[in-house]
Amino acid sequence: MILLVGGIVASAIIETREPTWILARLEDFGTLLPLAFVVVHVIASLTFVPRSVMAFVAGALWGFWAACFWSQLGSTAGAVAGFVLARYVNAGSLVPEEMRRVGPLLRRAESGGWRSVMVVRLIPVLPHALTNYALGLTRVSLRDYVVGSFLGLLPHSFAFVSLGLSGRRVLEGGAWVEPMLWGFGFLALSILLPRLLRRPSA
Repeated sequence: MILLVGGIVASAIIETREPTWILARLEDFGTLLPLAFVVVHVIASLTFVPRSVMAFVAGALWGFWAACFWSQLGSTAGAVAGFVLARYVNAGSLVPEEMRRVGPLLRRAESGGWRSVMVVRLIPVLPHALTNYALGLTRVSLRDYVVGSFLGLLPHSFAFVSLGLSGRRVLEGGAWVEPMLWGFGFLALSILLPRLLRRPSA
């Protein structure tokens, strides 16, 4: 099954990144659909497929809470896979302190532990896969990385799942405005949170 879902992601990268393309092929897995989704999500995370694409797919496949659960599980598992891969493959060949542009950001993440990882995750413009690999070069512990990633990815999971659910309801002729508004609301929250978390307490 891993080879099959890997082929799905590889084909998606080559041909298209549209959620509907991935959705059409995942639906063939039947009762194994949740497991297939998580495996596809992990492979997608390693191959620079935006996590928003997989969250849209989850929103189209399940109801809100189930979609959030599987999307969050897949994105966290993919984040851990990229982190471990970068740390194992790097094996000291790249030193963050010697990287002129990225080095200061990585050193800040190291000193802040899981809170800094969470703030980095909340920045929507940073590619998911690139962040995984970059943090794998730091001395951030796996525990801090997992906790920070899980918390930082939550608002985006809620947002993109809501938008995916809205799209499904549009196709079904159902009520789509409410999930769309929730989606944009969660996106706005993910933009505001890093600023609020960085603000020094009085």
